[in-house]
Amino acid sequence: MSDTLIEFPALKEAQEKLDAKNKELFAVLDEAGPDYDMKLVKSVQGDTAAKVAWIQAKNAEIDEIGKEVEGYRQVAKAAARRGAAGKEGGSEPDGTKGRRHGNADVSELPASFGELFVKSKAFTARQGQSGPEATLDLDLKTLMQTSAGWLPETTRTGRIVDFATRPIQVLDFIPTTNTGQAAVVYMEETTFTNNAAETAEAGTYAESALALTEMSSPVRKIATFIPITDEQMEDVDQARGYVDNRLRFMLRQRMDSQVLVGNGTAPNLRGLNNIVGIQTQAKGTDPTPDAFYKAMTKIRVTGRAIPDLHVMHPNDWMDIRLLRTADGVYIWGNPSEAGPERLWGLPVAQSDAQTENTGLTLDTSFTELSMRRGIVVQVSNSHGTYFVEGKQAVRADVRAAFIVYRPGAVCTVTGI
Repeated sequence: MSDTLIEFPALKEAQEKLDAKNKELFAVLDEAGPDYDMKLVKSVQGDTAAKVAWIQAKNAEIDEIGKEVEGYRQVAKAAARRGAAGKEGGSEPDGTKGRRHGNADVSELPASFGELFVKSKAFTARQGQSGPEATLDLDLKTLMQTSAGWLPETTRTGRIVDFATRPIQVLDFIPTTNTGQAAVVYMEETTFTNNAAETAEAGTYAESALALTEMSSPVRKIATFIPITDEQMEDVDQARGYVDNRLRFMLRQRMDSQVLVGNGTAPNLRGLNNIVGIQTQAKGTDPTPDAFYKAMTKIRVTGRAIPDLHVMHPNDWMDIRLLRTADGVYIWGNPSEAGPERLWGLPVAQSDAQTENTGLTLDTSFTELSMRRGIVVQVSNSHGTYFVEGKQAVRADVRAAFIVYRPGAVCTVTGI
């Protein structure tokens, strides 16, 4: 998969540019050492502030090029999926045409009732010095006020504030496909012995070897249900939509966790951290950014893939964002700046589900979430005694398999 992306000329050029910039930045941080002592940096001139400014400028360049690489990768992936290198021609989407048509006709729309009213003689004739006036001749008696009059009506706004819970943080980075099987079965090339060599005339050819192994990732089900009364379903228009949406979110949230830390024991999916054969890079005495850079290098050299994502717990990202030089200057930007959620040009997915102190670097093109059945929501009163109690069970489930086609394209970063 990644080899195909490399052949995309614009992507290859941008990737090489990104690699070169990363190497420049890594060399300077390596000079500074684990304490980020800018006095040790000789390749950049100036005082600490000047050197940190250089690092920040170089990091900004890397971020921009990284975004460019991501864009090209998405184009390449889309082209590969559709089996076409060019962009299909077509007419303008109907929705766009409709909007343009609507804009063109705005001036032709009849005035609203309110507009007609404020322009009418009946309204303008009643204009006073500071607005419409009317004189009322009343005998003031008991003052009508809140405590002895009409209590004001209080109406809810209709807004529902969701419970503070973990959002979907990783799923959107994982390619999604469909399957009609109970498992995703594929062949993995597990032996590749290349003995190709220069051979003299009439000489014996060197023997090479290839072997394939059948691999399988089973489809698993994630499910939940919630009880709700008939009255809630009938009397509150929002109730059904609210319950449907929250159940769907619950399933996606659980799946988001499973693709990271699922242990693979039925009925669990096997998540990235527990895939057999993935690589590992220990932080050791390295600064954390250095450890992630070394993980990227392992994916390139051993996994023969192109890393495009880092995953880490928010607390671990916080430690990186707050890194300072030996004399207290922030490496990744001043506290007044939001700073990029990127490291070495790659986006950082901050996930509460990821095990703290252990990060991930990976090439997502070698991962896949294959859907056997999308999320289905069903309602029934046949559960237990629900029929005679006037209750309904609203249930939702989804079936999917998670596959990592090349374990070497994933590397954990431990001890961060």
